[in-house]
Amino acid sequence: MSKNTNSLYDTDYGLWLASQIDSLKSHQWDNLDIDNLIEELEGLNRSNEHALESYLVVILTHLLKWEYQPKARSRSWQGSILNGRKRIARLFKQQPSLKSRVSDLVPEAYTDAIEIATLETGLPADVFSTECSYSADQILDLDFLPGDEELPD
Repeated sequence: MSKNTNSLYDTDYGLWLASQIDSLKSHQWDNLDIDNLIEELEGLNRSNEHALESYLVVILTHLLKWEYQPKARSRSWQGSILNGRKRIARLFKQQPSLKSRVSDLVPEAYTDAIEIATLETGLPADVFSTECSYSADQILDLDFLPGDEELPD
């Protein structure tokens, strides 16, 4: 790895990235900035996992609001749930191994969702179950909404 390449990482990320791509394509292994490439790849993996968790929080927040405030249900909540589910489906197409992380991420995402739902609904936190009652399949199911009542017209 040349000293110039390492300094590019610190001064011009786009140019550094282009040089790394060129080096990979042309099999110029000695020009690769291995340490920073590893850091970037690990960061990319964490980024996708953070995105998954963020979408789970949004979905769970709106599922809680849907279940616990049936009279306030809105198409906006329904749209947010659908959007989160579709975004997760896209993440899974790009990185199918993320599917195995859903069950691990739900407990913390659910805790965050309770805090947000409490704030947005004005309901006390102890109204909500302390453990998520929705299965991973339900959370990701495009058609699942808790409760029997339909959306008001």
